[in-house]
Amino acid sequence: MTVGWLAAAVAGRIVSGDPDQVVGNIVTDSRSLQPGDFFIALRGARFDGHDFVDEALRRRALGALVDVRRPFTGRQTGEAGREAAPHTPAIVEVGDTTVALQDLAHAVREATETKVIAITGSAGKTTTKDTVSDFLSESYRVVKNKGNLNNHIGLPLSLMQLRDRPDVAVMELGMNHAGEISALVAIADPDVRVWTNVGDAHLGFFASADAIADAKGEILERAEPHDVLVCNADDPRVMARASRFAGRIVAFGEADGASVRATDIEDLGLRGMRARVVSPSGERLIETPLLGRGNLANVLAATAVAVEFGISLDAIAARAARLRPSDRRGAVHQLRGGVMLVDDSYNSSPSALKRALDVIAKEPRATRKVAVLGEMLELGAFSVDLHMDAGRAAAAAGLDALFVVGGEPARALGQGAIAAGMPPDRVTFFDQSAAAAPAIAAALRTGDVVLVKGSRGTRTDLIADRIAEAFG
Repeated sequence: MTVGWLAAAVAGRIVSGDPDQVVGNIVTDSRSLQPGDFFIALRGARFDGHDFVDEALRRRALGALVDVRRPFTGRQTGEAGREAAPHTPAIVEVGDTTVALQDLAHAVREATETKVIAITGSAGKTTTKDTVSDFLSESYRVVKNKGNLNNHIGLPLSLMQLRDRPDVAVMELGMNHAGEISALVAIADPDVRVWTNVGDAHLGFFASADAIADAKGEILERAEPHDVLVCNADDPRVMARASRFAGRIVAFGEADGASVRATDIEDLGLRGMRARVVSPSGERLIETPLLGRGNLANVLAATAVAVEFGISLDAIAARAARLRPSDRRGAVHQLRGGVMLVDDSYNSSPSALKRALDVIAKEPRATRKVAVLGEMLELGAFSVDLHMDAGRAAAAAGLDALFVVGGEPARALGQGAIAAGMPPDRVTFFDQSAAAAPAIAAALRTGDVVLVKGSRGTRTDLIADRIAEAFG
């Protein structure tokens, strides 16, 4: 990538610098910049990257992409600035730097022969992304989003990895409003689309679960006949919309019509899941340490993708047995005193919480079954009712102790558990995770199995860390 190629890709104007200079990494944070990198000055709700252009050049950036409304004036002050940036910086002006970043990512994607896989869904996106990447690594050079870089800025930055010409890029697409997936699909132009499910995450931004399904259904847009959709045969909202996909459909799940189907399913509690998987390339018994039916569906989705790419079922089974959960997404920690911590504190939604409670309910080795459940955010007007329903699910899981953390919705969760028959003295309320952490750690006993789950904003990760420290 040269400065000239970059400018053409974003319909920008080169104000200064040599068009033939080769561009290093694309960065949007001047603090992470290395000599030779190219800085894109993005405007955000709480910051404006144009305020850091001088800093980027002092760090020996090759140049910067700037908004024509905030043109670069070359104001570098002091000797340090002149010593750090002796070259003429390559400055490219555009009408909107965020749109330009997206255009640049799309141009990079179109300039390579990398196969792009795009994954969306209400739950399981990251686990599916990581599992697809693991399975395909058997035969291909694979890149994926790092962390949660899956939005209108994170996805373009992730696609910059295609400059190294990997065989496959596995990209997670995130959203909480209608229209976002559509924009991301236009940028990534995926060859394979994976739709894991429709749930109740972000329900506060939508009128109904059907509205969420319509927004997630934007993954079907812009498809060509040779494109592939891998979708959940067990989710009626997914399948009701999948029929309008212009390419080929490969369904996964437990349903009879699924192309990649799980039968003879065994729930192994905190040891994971086992099932016989039937596919167009044969069938195998597959066991994974990932927990619960939700994760089994994620493994099936990844298996469907891997089979499409010619990975053998023997290789898939071997890799499935070695899978480990993504950070704070159902990680099981065997602690001192026989305490088993299930750290699922990365995020939560009503449907995902019920799946996690089901895992705890089926664990036969627990002396006591304990859950620490943080308030689930972004549920809007549905919040209290959904938390009450989650409380009923907590009671049905046979918990010996329940700790709830958060405001009014969290209290509704605890009240729902009590109304469903859980003794009130086994339900404890806390307003904040920081205050709850030491008390909960002190209340645990030898042989307890404890689930910690909540929305990121509730910070139940603090509780999981305190438990790990107390019993480490």
